[in-house]
Amino acid sequence: MINLELPVEQDWYEISQVNTLDSPALAFYTDRIQANIDLLKDSIDSIERLRPHVKTHKCAEITKLMIAAGISKFKCATIAEAEMLGRCGAADVLLAYQPVGPKISRYIELMTTFPLTKFSCLVDNIHALDALSVAASEDGATISVFLDLNLGMNRTGISADEKALAFYLEMYAKEGITVLGLHGYDGHIHDASIVERKEKWQIGWKAIQSLSDQIVSNGLPDPVIVAGGTPTYPFYAAQKNIECSPGTFILWDNGYLHTCPEQKYFIAATLVTRVISLPDETKLTTDLGHKAVAAENELAKRVSFLNAPEAKIIGQSEEHLVLEMPKGHGFKIGDVLYGLPIHICPTVALYDRVATVYHHKINGEWEITSRKRKINI
Repeated sequence: MINLELPVEQDWYEISQVNTLDSPALAFYTDRIQANIDLLKDSIDSIERLRPHVKTHKCAEITKLMIAAGISKFKCATIAEAEMLGRCGAADVLLAYQPVGPKISRYIELMTTFPLTKFSCLVDNIHALDALSVAASEDGATISVFLDLNLGMNRTGISADEKALAFYLEMYAKEGITVLGLHGYDGHIHDASIVERKEKWQIGWKAIQSLSDQIVSNGLPDPVIVAGGTPTYPFYAAQKNIECSPGTFILWDNGYLHTCPEQKYFIAATLVTRVISLPDETKLTTDLGHKAVAAENELAKRVSFLNAPEAKIIGQSEEHLVLEMPKGHGFKIGDVLYGLPIHICPTVALYDRVATVYHHKINGEWEITSRKRKINI
């Protein structure tokens, strides 16, 4: 159930002891994080169908909150994220990546180090499959895999057609390999119109269904299907037996706040930055540079400010963000701005630690454990 004590006041983001927090800083609002977990659980018919992606938060404490809420399956993108999940005692972890080269030995070490966690990974070609098969056989291990499907991102995966069926059948014959099912990520679909989003989603979904039916008609078990991200989550959640992998829900961001208005999650993270210079009467410089907020989007689509909504970004460098403000804006040197990143996932990866906030007060600090490329394994 949704936490009814969640504060909904306009100034929810303000931190009473902000003068003790050096900037730039990232703050997590723990009551909102818990509320988002509750909202996710209420959005689907069975908690067993949830497989949240941890790439958004990369944080052990948040993972433990989800496990405490009854979520047992997770998805991740790196060996470090998988290790963090193993250390948290996650029961089932899908590495949504295809291990190649040294990652194969790291992956097997991961399986050995955390035997109580069921690990699986992706594969989309015979070369990677052969390498996994050889490594498994040499180590006396069994590697569980999903066939990665290309639903339109054209990044990884194989088209869900007759070639995918032939490869899936070939996967079953490989020594040391256990085939679990199909994986598809349609991250290229992010239309603000839910009607247009659903129309595009249906193309990939029909392809998945067709391939699944062909697999069964060839005498194999029903494949487990893991699919989707945040924008298409509601559509997969409405299906039967599909494992869904939203990630951004946990912190939400200004991008999905406008792209996916039908999903009523709470913004649960802000960037704390300070005015460090006033070059002229309409320019304001903060300490929120490239190293403090994800910079993969165009300049105007990196961050907005809760207490300065009129600010326009006109420049950014490694340690500085320059804003254009109206005359008489009233900001002084040292004043705090609270920013909302457009894309929270790569922003979190820029921070070693975050301040935790509960009802306006800083009450702790969490480590972003798996922002590292390597923890131990």
